[in-house]
Amino acid sequence: MSLYLFALLIGVVAGLRAMTAPAAVAWGAHLGLVPLEGTPLAWLSGTIATWTFTALAVLELVGDQLPKTPSRKVPVQFGTRLLGGAFCGAAVCIASDAWIAGAVLGAIGAVVGTLGGADVRGRLAKAFGRDLPAGLLEDVVAVGGAALVVSAL
Repeated sequence: MSLYLFALLIGVVAGLRAMTAPAAVAWGAHLGLVPLEGTPLAWLSGTIATWTFTALAVLELVGDQLPKTPSRKVPVQFGTRLLGGAFCGAAVCIASDAWIAGAVLGAIGAVVGTLGGADVRGRLAKAFGRDLPAGLLEDVVAVGGAALVVSAL
């Protein structure tokens, strides 16, 4: 049951920051917290995958603060978050042979994170009078949430 919750939550993280979730899952697998050995996703625990996803996550964190970054709700951005959530949810549940349920829950979480995150960030930006503090707060929530989910596995 808890794996399903973690799959949903890592999907929410993917909805907030598309590359933070796979970077966290890769680090979790690399450190032995996410059991992927002997599964088709075992490559995710490798050094190349871990550092590649980490670099992509850092670039996304920087890029998200730029004024010309497109909305997370446009089709390409939304689709990337949906696929990332599904992928990470599947990774969380694959060792228990529940990867399909994990993928579905991860995708649902990504929808929640994408739409809910956009709404909350918009409200915070309005309250702060500018977007940067809201974006940085969202970064902290995404990175912290990803770390909590992976460490709880």
